[in-house]
Parts: sequence; C-alpha cells; structure tokens
Amino acid sequence: MSYKFFPYNPAIDSIAKKALENPAFQIFGNRFFSGQTHNELLVEFLLISFSPKKIGSTPEFNSCLPNFSDLNVWLDEKLEYSPKARLNLKLFSMLGASKLDSRHKTHRDHHQDLIKALKERIDMDDSGDKDAAVRTLENLFLGFQGTGSGRTWCAQNFMPISNSFLAGETIWNESQAKKHDPQNWEDITSSLTTFLTMNKHRFLARGGEVLYLQICNALRQPKDQVEKWATSSELGFNKVELNPKSLHENLEKELNRMRGHCPSALTEIAEFIDEQLDSDTSEKTDGPKHDRRFVNAGWCRIESWKEGYIFAVEIYRLLKAALDIVDRIHLLEIACAMQVIRSLISQSFRILISESDENKPGYRLAVSSPVDDRPAIRRLSQLSVKKIEKLIYQTLRSEHVDLPQDDEERIKLLNQADKSYGGKLFISLSKRIGFMIPKLGAGARFVMNEQILRYLVITTIPLGGRLTFDTFKQILEHRHGLVFDADGMDRASEWLTGKGLYLPADTDNWLQDMLEAAGFLIQLSDSCALVSNPAEAIEEEV
Repeated sequence: MSYKFFPYNPAIDSIAKKALENPAFQIFGNRFFSGQTHNELLVEFLLISFSPKKIGSTPEFNSCLPNFSDLNVWLDEKLEYSPKARLNLKLFSMLGASKLDSRHKTHRDHHQDLIKALKERIDMDDSGDKDAAVRTLENLFLGFQGTGSGRTWCAQNFMPISNSFLAGETIWNESQAKKHDPQNWEDITSSLTTFLTMNKHRFLARGGEVLYLQICNALRQPKDQVEKWATSSELGFNKVELNPKSLHENLEKELNRMRGHCPSALTEIAEFIDEQLDSDTSEKTDGPKHDRRFVNAGWCRIESWKEGYIFAVEIYRLLKAALDIVDRIHLLEIACAMQVIRSLISQSFRILISESDENKPGYRLAVSSPVDDRPAIRRLSQLSVKKIEKLIYQTLRSEHVDLPQDDEERIKLLNQADKSYGGKLFISLSKRIGFMIPKLGAGARFVMNEQILRYLVITTIPLGGRLTFDTFKQILEHRHGLVFDADGMDRASEWLTGKGLYLPADTDNWLQDMLEAAGFLIQLSDSCALVSNPAEAIEEEV
C-alpha cells in the first residue's frame, strides 16, 4: 500500500486527523506557518536533529539522523523527539528582555535564587566582584538571543550557537496564574501543565519538523531513482551527493560536527546554569531518561522527496564549508526559508500542473535587480509573484483537497489556509529574507541580496571550485526556478503569458556586478566569466 504522507498516514490518527482538515496541511505537510520566522525554522530543525528521538516503539537514538537501514524499512510509524525546556537558562538570560507585565513574582524570585546560587559557586579572591561576573554572564547569554524579543522570557529563543542553547517552546499561562495564584517557583514546576504549555507550537510552529522529515523521506529513495532524476535534471551533484547512503553518512557527520562546534566553555556554562544551579526544574521539565517528554514530529508529503533531496545537499554543503559559526547559522536560516518557498511552489505546481518531462521545475521566478529601472523586467518579476500566489491559492481549492461539505466551515478553513499557510506565507517569508520587495505596498517582485547570493554560491558551486557564469545560472534555474538573463526571462514569459519576451543580452549584468562586488566573479574576457566559491572545506581533525 502506498501513502501520500511520510512517515505515517495522519488520517488514521485521531489527533492528527483533526489537523488534517486544514487543506494546507493536506498539501504541504504539518505545517508551514506564516508566524514562524526563518530563525525559528532553523532552531526547530536543529532541535529535532540534536534531541533524542524514536520511531514508533523502537528504542530511542541520539544520532542526528535515523540509521540508514532504519530509513529503508520505515513505514507508517511516527517520529517523536524529546526537546529540553531549558527554563533556568532562559530565565537567567532573558527575564530582563521580557515584557514587564509578564514577569510574574515567582519568575523574579526564582531569577534571584539562580543568581544567588551562581554567586555561591563562583570562586574568586577577595578583590573579585561577583555581581559584575554575574552581570557579564547575563549579558553574554542575552547577546545570543534569537527571536521573541518582547515575548515572555520562556517563549523566546536563543540563536542555535550550541546544542545547549536549543530549547522547545514554552508558553506562560498568565490567565491560569491569575486564577490559581502560585506563591513560589515550586508551585509552578509541580503543576507544569497548569502554568506552562509546551505543546502549542505557536512560534516553533512545526516548519522545522517538516524540513527534517523531507530530508529523511529523500534519503530513503532508491539510489538508481535519485541518480536518474538528478542527472537528467542537471542539478550539479557530485558522486557522494548522488548516492543517498553516502549523503546520509556525510550529512550525519557534518551535523554532529556542528553540534560540537561551539566553544566548550560556553556550552559547559550554559549547562551548568540550566541543570546544576537548580536541578529540580530540569528534572521536572525534561523528565528522567525512562520518562522523557516526547513530541510527535508530524508529517510531510511523500512526493516532496525531490525538493527534500536538494535541501539535504544544500545543508550538507553549508555545514561542510569552513565558515564562521554565526555566518553559517545565518546562511542556514536562508536555506530553511528558501526550502519552504521551494516546497510551496513545487508541490503546488506538481499537483495543479504536473511536473515537466525533464523533471526540471516547470515554473520560473523572474529575478530583477534591486534597483532595476527596466519596466519590462519589473513587470515580468511582479507577474511571477502573482502567478505563484495564484497557483498556491488554486491548489488549496483543487480536487486533490478534501474539504467539508458545509459552506461556512469550508470558507473558514480556506480563508485560514490562505492567511497563514498558503500564499500569504509565501509572500511574508520571501519579504523577511529580502527575496521580495517592497516590504509594504503593491508591486512585489523577486530580487537578490548579498546574503541570498552567498547562500546560492556556496550551495551551488563545489567548495573552492568554479563554474562558468552560464552554468551557475543554469543550475539555479533547475534547482530553484530562478532566471536572470534574456533567455531565462523569455522562458519565464512563455510560462507566465504564453508569449516570448525579447530582451538585450546585458539583462543579467547586474547579477555579474553583484557577484564581482562580493568577490565571487572572475572575469576572463568580455564574453566569459567564472563564478568561484572561495569557501574551503573544514579541515578534518587528526
């Protein structure tokens, strides 16, 4: 029996079946949400990668990815993972950055208890200033704040600098606190589900889970099928990347390397604050090993394996590149956001129009210069945006979606899907990363910025290698549907309007200028240029 969902069919699960009523969850998986930032996409992806996991009733495992042998026999079993809450570390670091009216007395008191316990553990001579040392640590960890500024401290996230900074979502139930009036921190931790909610997925909204499942789904595909597809699609993969088993092995190694990349001193201090200043909180929120809190990782569409495989290669290349850790995190955030965008478009195109014979994206995104003053290109890029938005809109209303018969309920579900999980998600996420401008107002169009350009170069060109400018553009078109030059714009126009568009040969000069300004372009002659990837591979430890 074949399933259209991976890793299990949510229609047979009572809880998941309710979520499946949303047409966007049927089409794209559970779930891509407009309220989740690109930082939170990466945080959630790494959270599930680095947390203990289990498939069905099998023993839990601590590797970043399931064993390759398990991937190949995985059928109709849920993936669950056990994220840590890290309440002590969040409280210590982020109480001062939270809303004043959200700082409950029990939070402030426990914050002072943590500071007192930390001072008692600091060993300094008589001239040392323990208060200054504590303030330095508070400022240090607050400096790694990722998203959620202005939220309650427990709903905020750290940048995923270290495995010890990754934490599941926790929401403070203010209404319950007013109703039950807890007097101390122990009252809260003794009744966690009353005062704290860890299963709402409001900010860590499952998008990172879907990205992780897409990779797992991709790596379990037969080698000959992957090779045939990737070769005919001219995706520019090397020998290792064409073999799912080799890619799995190398991606696992690089994810593990990232898990241990952070300076050990910073990781040890974070773990000390969270687990040893007050061990009772971590024991109650995370549970002992035999009684861990596990979260169902949801599902993705099984046919999304192609975009999932491209994403796996991109993540592998970013992790293998010798980049500054903060720089790598920013590029991984871009990769996650671009994967969500690619998933929305690819699945909509696949369902509504069907894939082209060559297995290359049939859609085209006409990318214009950020300062483009050519009306024809601007209009074509704007038309690309409108076409994709309409494509997603129509897919949610297609015959492939099961909708309730009741008109009022159907309209409600479709409006919700449009607003939070469909076209508006595509627009808002594209604007967040600078892939689309303007941020406000009409006339949205696709553009390029330096961060996205760096992501494209590092994930497209072999580390330390070079490609001709034309080959570079060709691979971007095959992987992302991006077009820049006169020929590409002509293909985009054919798809968008049914008519060709004849433009001058210098249409893509702006892209060459951006590549040259960023140090990626080697101009051999007026008619020949090479795009180089200056990033080298991380040196293997001896």
